[in-house]
Amino acid sequence: MNPVEVTPVEIIARTIYLIRGSKVMLDSDLAELYQVPTKVLNQAVRRNLDRFPEDFMFQPKAEELENLRSQIVTSRSGHGGSRYLPYAFAEHGVAMLSSVLASKRAVALNIIIIRAFVRLREYLATHKDLARQLADVERTQRGHGANIEQIYGYIQQLLEPPPEVSKRRIGFKAHS
Repeated sequence: MNPVEVTPVEIIARTIYLIRGSKVMLDSDLAELYQVPTKVLNQAVRRNLDRFPEDFMFQPKAEELENLRSQIVTSRSGHGGSRYLPYAFAEHGVAMLSSVLASKRAVALNIIIIRAFVRLREYLATHKDLARQLADVERTQRGHGANIEQIYGYIQQLLEPPPEVSKRRIGFKAHS
């Protein structure tokens, strides 16, 4: 089995944090995924700083890291105790990492990581759309009483799994 296939998008999505209004991954999480020491990853980045503008990568302030620790409840060894502030990589910064790390694993993992960013973006867009739909229902029902059935319909749509595509059976039907 390919070692990259063991890292599902859902696990990677859990290491995407919101700092300064951007979805980012920290250098220690990326180094763990790439199976390189954080120091090696950061050295490769520092040698290629021209490839990482501020919207691709930045160093969070100490207070931003404190907020992050409170978001994830427990302090993980890779995020605390270091003398240096970590680097935070936005989606484009993660994509750029494959060019500076120049390994097959880095390229393959970057594809999975970018898919995690895309899935997270789609998830957030879906919820914004639902919030907009509920606000529309509330606006149209104001003064006429709430249309509870319509609201429940929207909520029910969220709770139902997507419909499965039926597959046609191939072969002959056995007669009893």
